[in-house]
Amino acid sequence: MVLLPHAGGSASYYFPFSRDLSPLADVLSIQYPGRQDRYGEPLIDNVPDLADEITAALLPYFDRPVVLFGHSLGATIGYEVARRLEHTKDIVPSALIASGRRAPAEVRDEGIHRSDDRTMIAELVEMSGTDSAVLADPDLLKMILPTLRNDYRAAETYTYVPSPPLTCPIHVLTGDSDDHVTVPETENWRTYTTGPFSVQVFPGGHFYLADQREGVVESISRFLK
Repeated sequence: MVLLPHAGGSASYYFPFSRDLSPLADVLSIQYPGRQDRYGEPLIDNVPDLADEITAALLPYFDRPVVLFGHSLGATIGYEVARRLEHTKDIVPSALIASGRRAPAEVRDEGIHRSDDRTMIAELVEMSGTDSAVLADPDLLKMILPTLRNDYRAAETYTYVPSPPLTCPIHVLTGDSDDHVTVPETENWRTYTTGPFSVQVFPGGHFYLADQREGVVESISRFLK
């Protein structure tokens, strides 16, 4: 089980999910460079390079079934990792679970990565994806804003390269009041696989999974059995 974080996120965001899922599978939460234990490493500001690095790092783990789960930016990276695995390594993940993200060809540049710090902080507050203690601490904000801006650049400048559909199942999760992806838009992921496809809608906004962890874990668990 591989967990891919959102823009500005880190591996530790998924600790509660890892704890809940660990009785069913080995859980690996990806740490993007430039944060926490990888703080000294250069940030990567584009999806293709991130996907290349993560795909290479994951190859030793595909001696067993692997499910990819990504939220927001992590969903796009998860798709690109799955595409690399299937099309260049002849490895088919057990499933791709894409959460809180438009289908790859529909990603739009909303200009957040070019905005000033105040606008970016307002975006954090609106989405409720960052600990309120961090938002209240100017020193912590100064530390995370470059990482957040970098990740938004990766998310917003991503360009889908048309390629054959995946064969692994795609399961899409979303919040019913997410301002970044509507429920009808999630159906557009259907064309990215020839395998099974499904959508599950939870109450909540972009970070619905914080309040709906039990349901999200249950949904993921179906692909681990």
